[in-house]
Amino acid sequence: MAKKGNRIQVILECTEQKTSGVPGMSRYITTKNRKNTTARLELKKYNPYLKRQTTHKEIK
Repeated sequence: MAKKGNRIQVILECTEQKTSGVPGMSRYITTKNRKNTTARLELKKYNPYLKRQTTHKEIK
């Protein structure tokens, strides 16, 4: 039986790549505690298409 808890999986998607016009999409999967972090996550992660760190926001 699966564990029930407060940790959920979320998908982070690059925000700067949409405006740059570069093909491809940089996405990361991570977990967050839904009780402690109720707002959407926003982290700096590496984007291999732009070859630099960019802001990634939670989409789910």
